[in-house]
Amino acid sequence: MSYTESSLNSLRLAGDELADATVAALFERGEVGKFNSLMRYVSTAGSPLPDGLPDVAREYLEATGAPPAWVDWGEMEKARLFFADNNVHISTALSFASMPACYVVPHVAKLLSATHGLDYPSKRMAETGQFTVYLMQPGAFEAGSPFIPAAQKVRLLHASIRHHLTRENRWDTGALGTPICQEDMIGGQMFFSLLVLDSLHRLGIHMSTDGAESYYYAWRVVGAMLGVDQDAVPRTLEDARRFLDLYMVRHMGPSPEGAHLTRQLIDLYEEVVPGTFFDPVVSALIRHLVGDTCADWLQVPRSSWDTLVRTVPHLLGALESIEDRSPLGAWALDHIGRLTTSFELSSLTRGRVMHYAIPEQLKKDYDVPGSVPRTKRWMPPAATVF
Repeated sequence: MSYTESSLNSLRLAGDELADATVAALFERGEVGKFNSLMRYVSTAGSPLPDGLPDVAREYLEATGAPPAWVDWGEMEKARLFFADNNVHISTALSFASMPACYVVPHVAKLLSATHGLDYPSKRMAETGQFTVYLMQPGAFEAGSPFIPAAQKVRLLHASIRHHLTRENRWDTGALGTPICQEDMIGGQMFFSLLVLDSLHRLGIHMSTDGAESYYYAWRVVGAMLGVDQDAVPRTLEDARRFLDLYMVRHMGPSPEGAHLTRQLIDLYEEVVPGTFFDPVVSALIRHLVGDTCADWLQVPRSSWDTLVRTVPHLLGALESIEDRSPLGAWALDHIGRLTTSFELSSLTRGRVMHYAIPEQLKKDYDVPGSVPRTKRWMPPAATVF
């Protein structure tokens, strides 16, 4: 698949037709509050839709209530097992690489600051973590699972932000394209898939090519359910590298919003880490995973821990050796991994289930200027030369 400046420019003009039409109708009819109230009771796939739900919302939920017909369930099961084997490492990559990568794209950082939820960074991190855990549970797409309703609500959340920014003339579409456009949604899909795999490689985690490809495939399925046009999405990891490299060269850079959001992220995880002695590990890990240039743009502080963090791959390699040689060791490490992930998520959610809702307004001061076997290790695709 070939990506050019021209083809990506066309993706900047496209949103999500189905979700956008649904949200527009809800606002036009004054039914957003009713929808949000009733949707709190829709938390699992297959559960009856509540009485009183607006017709347009009911039609949307029925149309999006199943995964795409092209899903290969064998690949999805391999992806789930990959996640189960690497859950802590994936959570680390999502928190300390994927989220900062969003912030290093200035117009995305500005857009993220538009919602009240970013006043409470733990809410967004908890929603992201909860969404990923829902995805990788057995039976994620079956009746009783919370994943499909979560995907349906996130898709409407994105559409509502597009609605507010365009209808209130608070977004320069001519200069920036459609807010949360297809290019940015594909970029986000890359941040949560390819960039996670890159980060695992940087941490020294041994992955099979088969496992990496299955994990990437799972996020293609997720992207489809979130309204991302999969005809425009890279099918292979090599094409994904070409897209992501071009996307980042086109857009990445420093911004006050990016630095502010990163500071919030660092403060949040320093609160999660017990005590204060290990606080600098948070910044050091972000810097290690995103690189010095991006870390400097995001104003990630430097410390003596920056050097120590580089030894993490050696430590993880030793732990993997224990896991490979001892069934008991493998059980213990997997159990510790699940407990660590659960602790992190419960710390962020404060033990609550996160609810996704359509924001009825955005921040008033928001503005955008107009300008698997471990003997073989998966290797990231080579960087694109422009």
